[in-house]
Amino acid sequence: MATYVLLIHGDAEAWATMGPDEKARIDEGHSRFMDAEGSAVIAGHELAGASTAVTVRSRGAERPLITDGPFAETKEIVGGFYIVDVADMDEAVRLAALLPEASATYSAGVEIRPVVELV
Repeated sequence: MATYVLLIHGDAEAWATMGPDEKARIDEGHSRFMDAEGSAVIAGHELAGASTAVTVRSRGAERPLITDGPFAETKEIVGGFYIVDVADMDEAVRLAALLPEASATYSAGVEIRPVVELV
């Protein structure tokens, strides 16, 4: 088995202005995902908005620089994640395709990243 992170990306403005029916549809999609594939899911959470983020980096300075917001200026942000334990990348792709953001009509998607297992 291998561990993967499914990073759910989307347009922050689209999420902020989304109507209640669309939010309910997405929530239902995540519930269906957990009902169908919950045994493979190690963890998963929605993240608070990017405006709540703090980034820490030193860039060679003696002390870290702390800035508000996410690390990159981009329209799409990470809005949530799942950590899954599955046989291989093909299975991770199959799971990611079940998430509502993978087939959203607004700017969204699911990035799959293998977790590096430290020995």
